[in-house]
Amino acid sequence: MSGTSEGPRAPAGTSPDTVAPPVTERHTARRTTAPTAPPTESLRDPADTAAAELRDHRAAFNAATLPMAVVDGRGGRIVRANDALGGLLGTTPGSLADRQACELVDLASDDRTWHAYREVLQGRRSRFRCTRRLKHPDGRTLWAEVTVVPMTGTSAAEPARVLLTVADISDRRELQDRLRHLQMHDPVTRLPNRTLFFERLSVALETPPYQDDSMLPRHGRIGLCYLDLDGFKAINDTLGHRIGDRLLAAVAGRLNDCAESDASRSPGGSRLVARMGGDEFAILVEDSGGTEALTELARSVLAALQHPFDLAGHRLSVSASIGVVERPVAGTSPTGLMQAADTTLYWAKADGRARWTLFDPERNAHRMTRQALSSTLRPAVERGEFTLEYQPLVGMADGVVRGVEALVRWNHPQFGVLSPNRFVGIAEEDGSIVQLGRWILRTACRQARRWQLDHPDEPALFISVNVAVRQVWDSDLVADVAQILNETGLAPGLLQLELTESAVMGSGGRPLRALQALSDMGVRIAIDDFGTGYSNLAYLSRLPVSVLKLDGAFVKGFRYEDGTHPSPADETIVEAMVQLAHRLGLTVTAECVETAGQAERLRRIGCDTGQGWLYSRAVAPELIAALITARPTAETP
Repeated sequence: MSGTSEGPRAPAGTSPDTVAPPVTERHTARRTTAPTAPPTESLRDPADTAAAELRDHRAAFNAATLPMAVVDGRGGRIVRANDALGGLLGTTPGSLADRQACELVDLASDDRTWHAYREVLQGRRSRFRCTRRLKHPDGRTLWAEVTVVPMTGTSAAEPARVLLTVADISDRRELQDRLRHLQMHDPVTRLPNRTLFFERLSVALETPPYQDDSMLPRHGRIGLCYLDLDGFKAINDTLGHRIGDRLLAAVAGRLNDCAESDASRSPGGSRLVARMGGDEFAILVEDSGGTEALTELARSVLAALQHPFDLAGHRLSVSASIGVVERPVAGTSPTGLMQAADTTLYWAKADGRARWTLFDPERNAHRMTRQALSSTLRPAVERGEFTLEYQPLVGMADGVVRGVEALVRWNHPQFGVLSPNRFVGIAEEDGSIVQLGRWILRTACRQARRWQLDHPDEPALFISVNVAVRQVWDSDLVADVAQILNETGLAPGLLQLELTESAVMGSGGRPLRALQALSDMGVRIAIDDFGTGYSNLAYLSRLPVSVLKLDGAFVKGFRYEDGTHPSPADETIVEAMVQLAHRLGLTVTAECVETAGQAERLRRIGCDTGQGWLYSRAVAPELIAALITARPTAETP
């Protein structure tokens, strides 16, 4: 058998790779000592590899569609810029080299942006991003998002560098602006809506009184006309919301015209017309020229709205009520300004509509006081802050005290002693008059019974107590009176309940039945302030009334300012009312008797009793005892 050093041949048709050579010691040694071919990468020089990578990075940098530039971290100058950045700025990349990056993309226009950019250059911040409005060389305005980040991989010998990218976001910004416009404007009138109005108002109140560009002094004041269409709901209800919306759009157009005309007459701050919702509009005047200028704007608005509107075959006339507020910017908040405007608009409505009303601090203070009283009235009854004083009712013929009227006083811890006209109306509105009236009635009856027991040999005084009509509606007044009379032991004939003329004359149903039940019980019913309302004299005869109290205005008219010359007309009216009352079986009490001359004429006319400062002011209960048997001396009014 013979062979070669290369081993036996492979069978015909067989691949040399599929036939394993005989495993011999010599063959094994040869295979293990044969050199292995080195990989191709290991043959490259490291410097050549780095150069290739740098070429690839630069090629990618230049070919990128995102505008980019490499910026020197020490000086902020551009080292390289790609083609995309050159195209965005309308120049060649080479022309951008060595230029300040902050100037190209407006990074030094405000301190905050400039400071953040410098921190990235100095390696103290990892990233910075901002939005800038840039001017293209062809005149176009574009919005760009600028990002600055440090570059890694630089050697110690190289200066620090940062990568600046500039993305054109004009399309995105335009979409955002369109969405914001839809969000901030009313679709019916195309006016700014409530949200945008408050945004502008907040900015106006935060602006310093000097303009940054020219440092020209400004007025430092702000004005607001807050208006509401009178009777707009009736138009919506009768003609439909389509016509109503068209009317609102037409009103908005006239308001814009008024604002533009006002701006031309009084240049300065801008005017913003906004729809606040429903049929409410606002005209904000920044840098107001004063109250007179703002009220002139309100007058022009009222005049513009007086002209009829021709809409879809309908000729419509509307008016508006306007609240006008003008004040310094300093110390004014959006909430405070709007509260004042809303309050003043309410005043304009209450004063008769189709008018403008200027904010009045004193009137507002009274309103705020009224609100404070309303919120503390109910607890005040429980805390015992109310007291009663009593004013005598004196017989005109003999000057003897016949009875007393109970008058409530509120010893308020903040506002001092308050007379009934300060809080009784509030109590009637919020319903607390029921609780307060029940306390007054019980306290007065208890006091009248005490006088009776203390002076058993003298004729008992009757006690007169004012009653609000709401006490009849919201409580069982008949049951309350019966219970209190039973508790105190006071005879029903010694109790007189006073109701105003308007309340009694309008009585029907439950109130009338209550008055009749009280009269049947023996309680006397008096009509207070008689002669000031619109009395149905025929109806008067069917009411369970026993006393008429003439309003003090008639008695005051008995003399002129010099106190010597009586008014024949007032005397004639009083005489006629006294005769009418007596024909109906009623007694008459004259209020506000202040002089002996008045008392004499009232006695001659036939008045039964008098009440006023001539006899006594309202006094504490302990002072009434001295008047029970004595004729009171006149007091100086």
